[in-house]
Amino acid sequence: MTAVESANPSRSAKSEKHHWQLEVDLVERDECTEARARLFVNGRLLTGRGEARRKATDFDVPEIGDELAIGRALIDLGSRLVQSTAADIEAIEGKPVILFV
Repeated sequence: MTAVESANPSRSAKSEKHHWQLEVDLVERDECTEARARLFVNGRLLTGRGEARRKATDFDVPEIGDELAIGRALIDLGSRLVQSTAADIEAIEGKPVILFV
């Protein structure tokens, strides 16, 4: 018996595997990098967007802009996923739900 099972005996030991597909696209224009993250799950699409801008005085290191833009897109996507989850729970419970990130 695992620690989770002993802490919650009603939890099933059954294991399931699910596939969620995440795609991230980057577009670089001058000193701006934009990332779009798309999550496909159960026939639904959720998207997130992030941007990074390089100042004229910054070193030209494209990987840094890519990482920052992607990180921001994933944060945006994660926030939207939590909001979607709250809406799903509200539809089931019939009352407002607040989920913290």
